[in-house]
Amino acid sequence: MDDQRILDVAQRLATALEPGDLDATLDRITAAAVEVLPDVQLASITVKHADGRLETFAPTDDVLLGVDAAQYELQEGPCYEAAVDAVHVTSPNLAADERFPRYAPMAVKAGIRAQAGIRLFDARGSQGALNIYSEHVGAFTDLDALGRLFAHQAAMALDYAREIQDLREAMRSRGVIGQAVGITMERFQLDEARAFGFLVRMSQHENVKLRTIAEELVAKTEAEHGAG
Repeated sequence: MDDQRILDVAQRLATALEPGDLDATLDRITAAAVEVLPDVQLASITVKHADGRLETFAPTDDVLLGVDAAQYELQEGPCYEAAVDAVHVTSPNLAADERFPRYAPMAVKAGIRAQAGIRLFDARGSQGALNIYSEHVGAFTDLDALGRLFAHQAAMALDYAREIQDLREAMRSRGVIGQAVGITMERFQLDEARAFGFLVRMSQHENVKLRTIAEELVAKTEAEHGAG
């Protein structure tokens, strides 16, 4: 693939993957895969959670919910392997691919002739992969350079989106913990430091996150006031 084409793709990706929140970024990644990568008609993202559970996000078509689920159940297919084991998996001709004897016939029946999986991220406790699907035999034989470029750009967008999500989560936690401290101060006639310490001890004693303790206390208090 010539340098000019790679440059063109990079510019289009930079436009398509503009910063956003996490859900919007996942949607933009799969939409960009269909728009920018050659021979891609469908795309989704698989996330492997810390408990080993696999989940599909941002499918460009609902048919992929069943296609991806089949790979998770069978533990077979480019989608599964890219999320669990390999970094980059391509199958230009699924019908003839001996690696996926159970999954391939199901994919072909759904109109999918070629498929690839590209690892997008390895985070603490989770992994994610982009799944791309084509209706044409022979697709993705020359995906290497573009695949690495796409994965790099998508990973940058995801990192930004996760930072935004973490910041929003921290602000929400700070708010609800502040409410819980205020309730504890009023209820037990404590100053702010002692009220916060009381909640921390509850969190440690019950082995529950401080935010969860705070949310439960705020919800219980609101319910009591509502009942009153």
